[in-house]
Amino acid sequence: MNNNRIGDLISQKERVFEDVRSKLKENVDNSFIKRLKIRPVREAENEKDIAAIIDHTILKPEATVEDVKRVAREAIKYRFATVCVNSSYIELASDVLQNSEVLPISVVGFPLGAMDYVSKSYEAVAAVRKGAMEIDTVINVGRLKSNDFEYVLKDIFAVVEAVKPIPVKVIIETCLLTDEEKETASLLCVEAGAAFVKTSTGFSTGGAKEDDIKLIRKVVGEKCKIKASGGIKTLSDLKKMVEAGADRIGSSQSVKIVEELKNLV
Repeated sequence: MNNNRIGDLISQKERVFEDVRSKLKENVDNSFIKRLKIRPVREAENEKDIAAIIDHTILKPEATVEDVKRVAREAIKYRFATVCVNSSYIELASDVLQNSEVLPISVVGFPLGAMDYVSKSYEAVAAVRKGAMEIDTVINVGRLKSNDFEYVLKDIFAVVEAVKPIPVKVIIETCLLTDEEKETASLLCVEAGAAFVKTSTGFSTGGAKEDDIKLIRKVVGEKCKIKASGGIKTLSDLKKMVEAGADRIGSSQSVKIVEELKNLV
């Protein structure tokens, strides 16, 4: 990592955060969030209850209203932790999941992460207003590769600050990063107060890998959780990610994975 530059930035992070707070105050009304009843994901009942760590996901651009409803109903049936949708569908997912134990969650700045951070924050707050209980945001990969670490820290912190205490997962798109960039991104997630570092959107050149999970864990320790996503299609895939250190799994093949486990019992 660029240890000296990152160290200097961390020592000045309160200045950076105050700059972000002032921009949020001017542009984003999040005052309603403090009145919300925040629900956590359900706890796994036993080691075979893998559904409790799965975000059942439907993010493809061609997803229809009926597709989203179907996925939400599947989540209720199989007791997945959450249903992850694009922000335009979060209200629909929330309505279907109402009175269930499954949480509706939304991606923002998805899938490129290249929008400005105030806009990401606005999208995140709008998603929470419509029922999102967790937010998955995408970092600005180009700024990270430009070594503009202050911008990346602002980008992450803006979403975290805008929706707190709603948990925020930060997608770092590991397939586009060097190991050094993965380490830097993970450290910035910790410093910005993210709840999770998340590997992938599933819409780039690759998905979750065991080595990336281990690398992220080495950086974040227990200060942050890890979500593995992208290309996780089988029970074997899920087990590998969990063994490598993942706390949550994102998959559009969740039903297939759980049914695979049932057939083994």
